[in-house]
Amino acid sequence: MIKTQYWIRGVAGTAAIALIAGGAFWLGKKQADSTNLKTSLTGTAGNANPGSNIKNGSAATNAIAVEIMTVETTKLAQSITVVGSLRSDESVVIRPEISGRVAEILFTEGARVSKGAPLIRLDASIQRAELAQADANLSLNKNKLDRALDLQKKGFISSQAKDEAENNYRVAQAAYDLAAAKLTKLEIKAPFSGILGLRLISIGDYVKDGQDIVNLEGVDPLKVDLKVPEIFLKQVALKQALQITLDAFPGKTFDGQVFAINPLVDANGRSIVIRAIIRNAEARLRPGMFARVRLLFSENHDSLTVPEQALFPVGDDQYLYRVADGHAQRLKVDIGQRRQGQVEITQGLKAGDIVVTAGQPKLKDGALVTVVEAPISKAPGDSRKNGINNAGSEIKP
Repeated sequence: MIKTQYWIRGVAGTAAIALIAGGAFWLGKKQADSTNLKTSLTGTAGNANPGSNIKNGSAATNAIAVEIMTVETTKLAQSITVVGSLRSDESVVIRPEISGRVAEILFTEGARVSKGAPLIRLDASIQRAELAQADANLSLNKNKLDRALDLQKKGFISSQAKDEAENNYRVAQAAYDLAAAKLTKLEIKAPFSGILGLRLISIGDYVKDGQDIVNLEGVDPLKVDLKVPEIFLKQVALKQALQITLDAFPGKTFDGQVFAINPLVDANGRSIVIRAIIRNAEARLRPGMFARVRLLFSENHDSLTVPEQALFPVGDDQYLYRVADGHAQRLKVDIGQRRQGQVEITQGLKAGDIVVTAGQPKLKDGALVTVVEAPISKAPGDSRKNGINNAGSEIKP
């Protein structure tokens, strides 16, 4: 019995010793793994300076992943694109000068008419009677004047009587001319060639002087008014070429040229008002259409362009990051025209420079960078994948 108790105590002691030894081994292994991990991150075991890894050249994990591109020279025409509206070369609303009742409508709505074509006739019965009365009075005074001249030569009447006869004749002539003019005003004619609009009167209507009847538009050629910032004043000239695109004709361009420049600069927007002219022989374009106008200042010339996403504003200035010796350099640049997602750089870069196109929010001047490839979409129209750098940082295209 005593031997059995000693044997049990011995087994228990051996198990306790084994357990203690196993725990010590596990703690030692964990400390070793921790030391190895620290060594792999800092470069040296037990390094007391947390930032010494950059000095020792082991800064790969601190580099910021970015996408880049090389700046190249491209051919670019100097131009500016603005918006405008088409307007008729000539436009008028036909209105009568005197009141009257509509007797005849001589046009078809929406039809082309030539200059001088009759459009409306008003009832002329009263005016014809007035003209006949004026004609009779004119004849009477003409006969009186002839007799007065004959009698004055013979000395039977005074010069005053002869002058009164001449004055009465001139008054009668003026009354006749007035009646004739009123009669002609009852027939309204087209003042120029063009296309008529929709009439606002009917046969038998009594129209007052100045009342709207129908609009007439001269559509060949058409005009387009546009506003250009005053900084382009020296580059704008008469007969300058321009190109016009319209939403109603996608993919088609219409050519025109500048034919008038307003000498007064708009004080509100500090802009120049320009009027251009476009041929419209087929009458496909109509007044009032919205137009995008590209004003060409010069022929194609060498320019440096970068994607719009490469730029970021600071106040009123534009900046981008250039990569040199693995570090990002913040540069202020001057920009020119924008076209199809590209921005012209007029000052601050040269051909061959490498600029950052994605990842700028994480950068600062002098930051260490690592380059990642631009994400590739799986198929046309698919959304682009997000790039991931070595440290797991997400780069959005």
